Amino acid sequence: MADHYYTSRPGAKHDEQQFTFTLRGHELRFITDAGVFSRDRVDFGSQLLIETIEFDEHARVLDVGCGYGPMGLTAAKLANKGQVTMLDVNERAVELARRNAQLNGITNVEILVSDVYSAVQGRVFDVIVTNPPIRAGKEIVHRIFTEGYELLAEGGEMWVVIQKKQGAPSALRKLQEVYREVEEVDKKKGYSIFRARK
Repeated sequence: MADHYYTSRPGAKHDEQQFTFTLRGHELRFITDAGVFSRDRVDFGSQLLIETIEFDEHARVLDVGCGYGPMGLTAAKLANKGQVTMLDVNERAVELARRNAQLNGITNVEILVSDVYSAVQGRVFDVIVTNPPIRAGKEIVHRIFTEGYELLAEGGEMWVVIQKKQGAPSALRKLQEVYREVEEVDKKKGYSIFRARK
């Protein structure tokens, strides 16, 4: 059985490709490869989250499970006076995200290999965005929600996209257990966007 994208070192043979995609009015070029999530195009869930999310141009943003970078790099365009930190357990994805930042001339980003939040302990963010790695299992997804709370500034927000059939109802319940205020901001094609405020 082939390994999936939620692994530190994908064994899939390299097969790079490149495409251009417009997100929030910014045309971005992406290099992708085998062994990373949604390699052929930006997946619908990530698109929906990127198109829905709102934050200040000075925001400190954390993208958890950044893949090759579509959400985090778009966030860096939106928070052009802020700073975006992008994390992924997948070393191949992190290397691609770094190359894609360079390819698009985006400099207000830091891209790190991290098992959930291990690389950013003790830091504070205004916004956390995540299209959580469902294949990694509910325990990892719920850790993203609960441990993210500790890294948010007071009043900070976690934005999550999740499919109904992949656990949106249980994700909502978990967020409600942890956060002061949780709302479903948008819903399309079976995907929900949740905003949870600390």
